[in-house]
Amino acid sequence: MKKNMSNLDRTIRIILAAIFAYLYFSGTLSGTLGLVLVILGVVFVLTSLVSFCPLYTIFGISTCPAKQKS
Repeated sequence: MKKNMSNLDRTIRIILAAIFAYLYFSGTLSGTLGLVLVILGVVFVLTSLVSFCPLYTIFGISTCPAKQKS
C-alpha cells in the first residue's frame, strides 16, 4: 500500500477518534449513533496507523506531500 495521508490528516483522525470515544464512553452519545461513531473512530485510528485510506484511493485523493526528485 502506498501512503496517501499526511501527518496533519493522521493527527486530525486520531483526535476525532478520541472525541468519539469520549462521547460514547461518557454516556453523552449512546445507542446506534454512539456505536457508529465508535466504529468510525476505530477505522480512523487504523487508517492513521498505516497512513493509507482506501476511500482516498477510490476518489484519487492524496494528502501526502509529494516527494521531490533530486
